[in-house]
Amino acid sequence: MIYNFSAGPAMLPAPVLKKAQTELLDWQGLGISVMEISHRDPIYVQMTEQAEQDLRDLMKIPDNYSVLFMHGGGRGQFSAVPLNIAGPQDTVDYLNSGIWSQFAIREAKKYVAHVNEVAHVTEGPSGKMIPSVDSWSLSENATYLHYCPNETVDGIALHTVPEVDVPVVADMSSVILAEPIDVSKFGIIYAGAQKNIGPSGLSVVIVRNDLLERTAQNSVCTVMNYQVQAAEKSMYNTPNTFAWYLAAEVFKWLKAEGGVEAMAEVNRRKAKLLYECVDNSSFYRNTIAQENRSMMNIPFQLANPDLDAEFLRRAKSEGLLSLKGHRFVGGMRASMYNAMPFEGAQALVDFMTRFENEYA
Repeated sequence: MIYNFSAGPAMLPAPVLKKAQTELLDWQGLGISVMEISHRDPIYVQMTEQAEQDLRDLMKIPDNYSVLFMHGGGRGQFSAVPLNIAGPQDTVDYLNSGIWSQFAIREAKKYVAHVNEVAHVTEGPSGKMIPSVDSWSLSENATYLHYCPNETVDGIALHTVPEVDVPVVADMSSVILAEPIDVSKFGIIYAGAQKNIGPSGLSVVIVRNDLLERTAQNSVCTVMNYQVQAAEKSMYNTPNTFAWYLAAEVFKWLKAEGGVEAMAEVNRRKAKLLYECVDNSSFYRNTIAQENRSMMNIPFQLANPDLDAEFLRRAKSEGLLSLKGHRFVGGMRASMYNAMPFEGAQALVDFMTRFENEYA
């Protein structure tokens, strides 16, 4: 059995891939592929409408939010957010919790005069941590607060939604659909698809409708304009039709598996299993404070880094793929999104135990 621990593009549910395989040459009995049909054909439009409804059901998205399926992935939204809902002379607040937050901050500075970093990761008694919200340097006149609930590179997560008096914008690329959230606490949620939704090249944006009015006052590239995309039902231009189709199938799969609540239970079990393996060993270590540990992306280091190459070689030979840590931090990283079954986490822990017994 092969288990793919890639941080993204990531593992997709096997039933979804098998269905796509059977439908690749003949979708809906039309005799052509879903990639060959017009995005404005009533059959395709019906599929997109069902996909949106399924996502609304899964996340319990209130009626006063629009759901957009857009180009550009998460990085595209780093620019789209400030362009859509902030003005050039505004002040915006950003939590700097890792590399992806830093990329978002870098983009915001191109379009907004005052980008305030409210806090950054610090070294606490038990590892790297995000300071509590009550210690953040929040602006008095911020247009919005942006944060990334889960930083994939270091495996740092903020498990509570910041309670502030401005719209909260969240980059949920790596945690969307992994556990229940209260959408009403956010002004905008965005996510690149390539982790828990589908293949790369698609992003999902959930935006509170009152914020669309800000877009009308700003100069925004039309294809990234939230108000335009909402009015055109995400079809202002030709969308990524195949990625949208696969996302629709993932939403169906999630519903069949019991929804987000069921996914969260399995995700917690997977993370608990792997963290316990690391914590109960002197051979492996994790440098993130427990209260900020990610459930989706679990980095760990070997006590002897000279064994890294052998660990990866042996893991690959046993069907455990893509465990090499991000190039910025090294070590190992196991990304266990929704499509990763509990058996994959168990197979990894079993291998890690055997490897430790052999080399410790």
